[in-house]
Amino acid sequence: MTPFRRMALLLGIPFLACLAFLTLTPSRVENAMPNLLDLALRAAHRLGWESLDFTRLEVLANVLVFIPIGILAVVLLPRRFRALAWLIGPAVSAGIELAQRIALPHRAATISDVLANSSGATIGVIAALLLSLLFTRSGSQARSSKLETS
Repeated sequence: MTPFRRMALLLGIPFLACLAFLTLTPSRVENAMPNLLDLALRAAHRLGWESLDFTRLEVLANVLVFIPIGILAVVLLPRRFRALAWLIGPAVSAGIELAQRIALPHRAATISDVLANSSGATIGVIAALLLSLLFTRSGSQARSSKLETS
């Protein structure tokens, strides 16, 4: 395993544990941390984002929280299985929503959450692939310029 993948795994495990805690515990985030959500909304309103309400904040949070899922999928999957990265975010999200529906009756399992989460994971996959291309090209250009000078 490359050092980069090892680092992604070391960061990914606590991230996934936090994600599980946020999504698979009986209490909803807005009940567990109401002050944090109020602070976020007030800060956004002070910055001029008056149209941000709780519903939009929740959708935005769902998108943002799943971006790392897409990045981790690209980084951790072997290159030959990288196409599966597109499916991991939606699968994780659907699994979370299904678990909420079956085992956590106080949680709201919705298709809109799956769509927002999947959008975030897709953004993560795209970002990771673009960065991978960028670093691969810059690395190969550096190697070819070294060969030319020798």
